[in-house]
Amino acid sequence: MSIPPPKQEFVLLLEEVNKSFEGFKAISDLTFYMDVGELRVIIGPNGAGKSSMLDLITGRTKPDSGKIEFGRDTDLTRLNEAQINQLGIGRKFQTPSVYIDHTVFENIWLSLHGSRSVWVTLFSRVTPQRRDRIYEILKIIGLESKAESKAGLLSHGQKQWLEIGMLLAQDPKLLLVDEPAAGMTDEETRKTGELLLSLEGKHSIVVIEHDMTFVRQIARKVTVLHQGHVLCEGTVDDVQNDDRVKEVYLGRKKKN
Repeated sequence: MSIPPPKQEFVLLLEEVNKSFEGFKAISDLTFYMDVGELRVIIGPNGAGKSSMLDLITGRTKPDSGKIEFGRDTDLTRLNEAQINQLGIGRKFQTPSVYIDHTVFENIWLSLHGSRSVWVTLFSRVTPQRRDRIYEILKIIGLESKAESKAGLLSHGQKQWLEIGMLLAQDPKLLLVDEPAAGMTDEETRKTGELLLSLEGKHSIVVIEHDMTFVRQIARKVTVLHQGHVLCEGTVDDVQNDDRVKEVYLGRKKKN
């Protein structure tokens, strides 16, 4: 179980959260604390509850019991998905979702905080301030040279970076990123790690990942989920050397 330091202000807090689906307990007494500006990596075997946890945070599903709070006492369990997104919580799914028939520039433009709709945005004038913000984001995600390219022509890795840029355009306080390195080349994976590390401190970031080489590149603190609750937390070395993790995640049984 996660144990909070005294009088700590968290960006995200889950306490004794439970969620069942038709008798299957996906989340079981889950307690989790995350500091403002932290980059946290969550690992665990398939079925450990990682995606279910993100679903609960974003309001996609509601807990059966327990507390989920964002920032200073904002109860997320009382809000719907749209309201939670407006608070500054953005989620990136494993499969990138971009406007493939629009340019990279337009994808960021359509995602800017305050944009009202696709049609209103596309037929309105790009102000100098918004243009500067778009190119600032394109520089962060390494796609400045692709600004006028159609998003559908990007590589898989570049689409992942573009979607991260689309989230950044919404000025999120908390980014939830699901398996960003999946399907990437080694070079794309390395660049993705550098991108996420560059955002640390400016945003709070939760990364779900299976690639342990990538985890080692980016992780300061790792949370291991198993059967819907926190099995252990610590550095990469801490969790990889934990006998419980070796047994349930790495598939190695403890010797007698």
